[in-house]
Amino acid sequence: MNSDVGETLLKCVSCGREYKPSPRLFRCPRCGGLLEVVLGNPTWRPKGRGVWRYRDLLPQTKISPVTMGEGSTPLIASRLHKGLYYKFEGSNPTGSFKDRGMTVATTIALENGASSVIAASTGNTASSMAAYASRAGLRPVIFLPRNKVAKGKILQSIAYGAAIVWVEGGFDDAISLAMKLSEEKQKYYPMNSFNPWRLEGQKTLYYEVFEDLGKPPDAMVYPVGNAGNISAGWKAAQELLMLGVADTVPRFLGVQARGASPIADAVSKGLEKPVFVDSPETIASAIRIGKPVNWPKALKAIRESKGTAVVVGDDEILQAQMTLARHEGIIVEPASAASYAGYLKMLEEGLVDRGDTVVLVLTGHGLKDPASLESMVSNEVSVKPSIDTNELDRVLSEIWQHSAAVEVQKGNDARKPYPLYQNIP
Repeated sequence: MNSDVGETLLKCVSCGREYKPSPRLFRCPRCGGLLEVVLGNPTWRPKGRGVWRYRDLLPQTKISPVTMGEGSTPLIASRLHKGLYYKFEGSNPTGSFKDRGMTVATTIALENGASSVIAASTGNTASSMAAYASRAGLRPVIFLPRNKVAKGKILQSIAYGAAIVWVEGGFDDAISLAMKLSEEKQKYYPMNSFNPWRLEGQKTLYYEVFEDLGKPPDAMVYPVGNAGNISAGWKAAQELLMLGVADTVPRFLGVQARGASPIADAVSKGLEKPVFVDSPETIASAIRIGKPVNWPKALKAIRESKGTAVVVGDDEILQAQMTLARHEGIIVEPASAASYAGYLKMLEEGLVDRGDTVVLVLTGHGLKDPASLESMVSNEVSVKPSIDTNELDRVLSEIWQHSAAVEVQKGNDARKPYPLYQNIP
């Protein structure tokens, strides 16, 4: 980002101090708080498709965007719940919402002379950054916590040619090392979500939801890991309100996994600051983060929007993942399924009303974490090609009966989409 563009500023979310824009200013020099981009002359003039359809609400660069057509992901109406929609980010080029931020951050890195980009990751950031770096001719360096990343995401990063540094520790150790390298060696440009320019790309998800619905939804539900996505969405909602494009804003609702829920716990206990988790554990690897860097922005988004946050267990996440696949036709990774599991809990606890217009952000494709799919009921059979069709029909009938019986044991009757929803039109 060039520092002479308009009246764009960087503003500290903690103390409110403002600074001239700089591609390498990530923390407030005064108090150490996170910064966010305040655009000088934003306008609502969507044109084209994808993330760069909203160019007038994004950082203005002098070079052409590094893009692969990210964004314009489908908003899918639920067949199980009236008023519920799924924003399926798995259809982005590398299979996750991270591509929205990477197209902007990579463009800024390239424009400002970076030779390498770096990031710590639980998987999706790694594969996305590596893809956009390779397209831009930059060298990607990824810091991964040992034994904490889904295999599909690792293979993606390898295919894109990334240098992979395994860190003996968790995600928080990996991001600390990445931040230290970028601070001491300027040739490495950091791409994690403490970089406010990256979050500018991620906010476009909400713009698309607004355009597809023709109005703001009643609520947006996000899985929360490092917490950049939910805060980016809140920023976008406020911008449309400020511009007079929308006259309301949704409630922003967060979902975290049990074992990695510092933000949800802070919300439920009314804490000003989360109690961080030293060794987070959950099957939802994309949100297995104990010390989310964007927690101040996330708490601000949740509280200012009159939202809330809930915690779901791994069993609820896996159940939600199977329900989405078997009854909605959508395969998502566990972190995405957490959104749906959280929505069910919010319905049960009266935190959202049946029939409200609610959008669940499904952050990543299920094939990025194929191991999580192995717990699903398998409908497999081996037959000889000479089998009689009557016998084949009998075998298939038994398969469906067995599958339904197993799903009932898991709490999910395939013939009645989910006990909780039997009375939903």
